[in-house]
Amino acid sequence: MPGTAPDEDSEAVMSTPKVVVVMGVAGTGKTTIGPLLAARLGVPYAEGDDFHPPANIAKMSAGTPLTDDDRWPWLDAIGSWAHGRAGLGGVVSCSALKRSYRDRLRAEAPGVVFVHLAGDRSLIEDRMSHRQGHFMPTALLDSQFATLQPLQEDEAGVVVDVSGGPQEITERAAKALAELP
Repeated sequence: MPGTAPDEDSEAVMSTPKVVVVMGVAGTGKTTIGPLLAARLGVPYAEGDDFHPPANIAKMSAGTPLTDDDRWPWLDAIGSWAHGRAGLGGVVSCSALKRSYRDRLRAEAPGVVFVHLAGDRSLIEDRMSHRQGHFMPTALLDSQFATLQPLQEDEAGVVVDVSGGPQEITERAAKALAELP
C-alpha cells in the first residue's frame, strides 16, 4: 500500500537480488508462481519453456519424455540467462528435476537459488487436467515424479508447498527465500 513501509520479509528479499529458479514437476505452477514471485521481488521473469528448441516441444507434445541429451542445450540456455542476471536478480522457471540438471545450471550461474514447488501428486494431476493449451500431457506426470531428485542439503534453495492459491504460494516462497542465509 502507498505510504506504508515494507514488511521485514519484503525488505530482506529486496536487499539482495537473487537469481531464482522455480523448479518442480509439471503442473506444480512454475509458470503461474514464477511471474508472481518475480513481481514480488521486483525482478524480471523468464519462462523456461521458451528456452526449449522446437524439437523438444514436439517430443513432449507427442507424449515422449525428453532425454538428458535433449535437455543439455535447454539447461545451458537457461543457465546463460541466469548468469546474465547475476547481481541484478531474476526468476526463471525450469523443471530442474535431477541434481545433474541443477548442477549444470549452477555451473553456468553459480549463485542461483532454487524454489522447489512441491505437492501431492493427486493435486498436481488435477491442476494439470484443467490446463488449457499446454504441451505437457498429464500422461508424462509419472515420468516426472520418477525422475525427480529433491533438493539436497548442500543445494541453495527452499521447498514450497503448492497447496492453496497462487498469491498464498508466492508469499510462502518469498518468505522462505528471505530466510535463506
